[in-house]
Amino acid sequence: MQALVFSSSPRRNGNSAALAQAAAKGLEESGHEAKVLFADDVVTSFLKDCRQCRKVDGECAIEDGFRSAFLEEFLPADGFIAATPIYWYGMSSQLKAFFDRMFCYIAASYPQSPSVVERMMGKRIGLILSSEETFPTVSAGIVQQIQEYSRYTRSTFVGLVHGYGNSRADVARDPDQPLVRAQQFGRDFFKRHATDYQIDTPRSGRVWG
Repeated sequence: MQALVFSSSPRRNGNSAALAQAAAKGLEESGHEAKVLFADDVVTSFLKDCRQCRKVDGECAIEDGFRSAFLEEFLPADGFIAATPIYWYGMSSQLKAFFDRMFCYIAASYPQSPSVVERMMGKRIGLILSSEETFPTVSAGIVQQIQEYSRYTRSTFVGLVHGYGNSRADVARDPDQPLVRAQQFGRDFFKRHATDYQIDTPRSGRVWG
């Protein structure tokens, strides 16, 4: 299986990057392919008005690394792990832009949009967070957004790892060992138990059979 890990750059947030790389290591230890993309290398612009920005042939006119990252790395991947620091109780602007820019390729004005939509569906989605604050709901907004994205694309949100730290590499001193947990998260990513029940979902009376 193939997974893409999208992370804040080590130059911007070394804690998120370290957690992302630990998850990628765990994926590789389980025999999966893992690629880490850093936001600074991929996204340099926010979403614009496609009606004004799009090229005549339907291609997006924004010239940065997003097109190749999305079409050549994200769409072929079986799983996607987003790693972000928590900024003002939300995800980083670059990760938000990564999701926003997908619109350029699912909009009807993009010639291959039906194929893109089909390939966006059914992935396994993971989340890795770092923050200074330990208040239990500091991550609630981000978790909700990733969960709703997963539901919208008929994907499976398999869980998250949250590490606490402030200065660069501070997360390595977190006594809950988030780097170890991120590595284990990567190892288990494609077999991790994940459920999102509806009232009529057939299910056993036990979780662990």
